[in-house]
Amino acid sequence: MRKGMLSIATVAVALLASLTACGDDTTESGSGAAQVGVILPDSKTSARWETADRKYLQQAFDAAGVRADIQNAQGDKNAFQTIADQMMTNGVSVLLMTNLDSGTGKAVIQKAKSQGVTVIDYDRLTLGGGAQYYVSFDNVKVGTLLGEGVATCLTANNAVDPVVAYLNGGPTDNNATLLHSGYDAALKPKFDAGRFHKGPEQAVPEWDNTVAGTIFEQMLTGTPNIGGVVAANDGLANAAIAVLKKQKLNGQVPVSGQDATVQGLQNVLSGDQCMTVYKAIEKEAAAAAQLAVGLAKGEQGEANGSVHDPESGTDVPSVLLEPKPIYVADVKDVVADGYVSKDELCTGEFVRLCAENGI
Repeated sequence: MRKGMLSIATVAVALLASLTACGDDTTESGSGAAQVGVILPDSKTSARWETADRKYLQQAFDAAGVRADIQNAQGDKNAFQTIADQMMTNGVSVLLMTNLDSGTGKAVIQKAKSQGVTVIDYDRLTLGGGAQYYVSFDNVKVGTLLGEGVATCLTANNAVDPVVAYLNGGPTDNNATLLHSGYDAALKPKFDAGRFHKGPEQAVPEWDNTVAGTIFEQMLTGTPNIGGVVAANDGLANAAIAVLKKQKLNGQVPVSGQDATVQGLQNVLSGDQCMTVYKAIEKEAAAAAQLAVGLAKGEQGEANGSVHDPESGTDVPSVLLEPKPIYVADVKDVVADGYVSKDELCTGEFVRLCAENGI
């Protein structure tokens, strides 16, 4: 992967300063037909899609005075295609989408291109899809941080010959592949040196947290000496933590995750989760919206970097933003950034933990 920043990312920073919250929950802004269609994947695998992405995308389109139709496919592939068809029938000129899988995404992109609609892959690259642009975080770097996180916590715990298990993301999601390459490469030197031992690993279909719990329970039964867990996001991490709690192993077995969800951050505060990875969704949404707005107005999108699509063999013009590791001492930074509020994070037992950690 070659990473770079679209020139519009700089403009996006300026855009962020001018964003103001919407006064209601409407998914469209401006007047007349929507110029941009946005399809989010679901609200089950991660809370971010509804609590963060929808909000920040809407704010960005409102600030630009561009009408956007934002819908969520809720994990339904047929619904994803139906939503896309409706948006194209209604005349959107730009489609910003997070695919559910590359097969469904590819079909939508091909139809969009045949109708002259420009497609931006948002957060996930559609393999073989042929989207004109891709906006995301550097997912290999996210994976690297996940691997380094578990290694850091195992070292801090003076773990002896720990076995590290992997709960990988969905097998059809290219992001899961990129994450895996990052954390596997980060931990390989430890494995090669015999300091850590690579344990069981399995992909979690559709990132389903319930399925992840069953998978990890089976892992722990077969390998009861698992000493660390790399989970591909906070939802999967929490599924593993729930299993560890049953065995009274929570807090003893470091677990890493990503997305900096409220639940993930609370797990970090309680010591049940070693760390999470924070991706400033507001910046990602602003960069994507800025690009979509320009394209909707007939401007040429500019990119100075790309991501290689291994299926099509093409390089997709891309903007990749930098993720940040969040350990217990860093949770306050996520709150200060406005990604989560103190009120939603610091409830019940976490009131004390928040105070102890400067929140």
